[in-house]
Amino acid sequence: MGARDLAESLYRAALAAADGRQRTVEWLRRHPMEGPVWAVAVGKAAAAMAEGAREALGSRLRRGLLVTKHGHLGPDASAYAPFECYQTGHPVPDAASLAAGRRLLECVAEAPPAVHWLFLVSGGASSLVEALPAGHILQDLQDAQQWLLGSGLAIAEMNRVRKGLSLLKGGRLAARLTGQSVTALMLSDVPGDDPSVIGSGLLAAAAGDRDLSGLALPEWLRKRLEGMPAAPVPDHPALARVRHHVIASLGDACRGAVQRARELGLDAVCHRTRLAGDAAAAGHRLGALARQASPGVQVWGGETTVVLPAAPGRGGRCQQLALAASLELQGIPDTCLLAAGTDGTDGPTEDAGAIVDGDTVERGRRSGMSVESCLERADAGSFLAASGDLLHTGPTGTNVNDLVLAVKAPG
Repeated sequence: MGARDLAESLYRAALAAADGRQRTVEWLRRHPMEGPVWAVAVGKAAAAMAEGAREALGSRLRRGLLVTKHGHLGPDASAYAPFECYQTGHPVPDAASLAAGRRLLECVAEAPPAVHWLFLVSGGASSLVEALPAGHILQDLQDAQQWLLGSGLAIAEMNRVRKGLSLLKGGRLAARLTGQSVTALMLSDVPGDDPSVIGSGLLAAAAGDRDLSGLALPEWLRKRLEGMPAAPVPDHPALARVRHHVIASLGDACRGAVQRARELGLDAVCHRTRLAGDAAAAGHRLGALARQASPGVQVWGGETTVVLPAAPGRGGRCQQLALAASLELQGIPDTCLLAAGTDGTDGPTEDAGAIVDGDTVERGRRSGMSVESCLERADAGSFLAASGDLLHTGPTGTNVNDLVLAVKAPG
């Protein structure tokens, strides 16, 4: 098996180790819930987690609401009954995101006291479901999200801003629940697996949520945040009723890749330092490490950032990282680097990421492309399309951040 095939096999093993359906089934069978249960599944892995709840709960699941990204639901929404399904905008919210938010608030208001709420939350929820305070419109939300996506801010900082524009986030949704038992099962795509950061904290609040003074925000965004309703404090009684359980995280995916590599007889190491910072800089660093490594597998996980130019091209942070790494791998045989989102998407594209090798740069240049120009214009996806290195998986059923796998095949 060549290096590229090995890398894709390890990526698939990582996804299986954090599969949303399987992890939901396993948790619910170990912790039986007394019915009746109403469920809300929101995030890019919502469909898989909803399937797990249906399988584990059976007739105890009386009602559900499922909110996921456009294209992340099967062709027949009725197959998810009793879940009422919405497909909405990501990474930028759309009108369907607000419609789903209105329906979520209606369901919360309609729930009888005896209901046990089950929330199934995965990454992407920040964009997929929203309710805005009076006086704010969808364009306000979209403008803020577009700026945040190109700002280079870390995910926790971005989510603090998102919470300030919301009637759901920062624990506000939990404050609307009227005494029912609440269980939240979560797939974590954030550092530290903090429930107040996953999905921007629909059911949890953090002490620093209200303080945006240390963030370099444009004046127009600060003005929109003025006068917004305050989020509940972390010790709000409603938040204390929520039991959070992270059922899969980046660590599970990394361990899945390492285990599969060792089953194949390969030396494998998982780097504990979480990826962060500029995507291209990380790509150069990891590419250099892959070039110098002995035969085997190296695994990293995390989330880098890209500061977008005024008119960005095609791609996402994984493609940016991979393309930068390709410069370091030029001419190196039997070695590749895979960088991909575990949800099957990378930025505002339908590609999961890319697999680059020692010939990537030459293949793209034969098509008239420049690595340096594409990196500068945040157009890595155009180069990688020309070189034939994009990775496309479709929705994966999980979302636990990004994976980078460097593989040097044995001689």
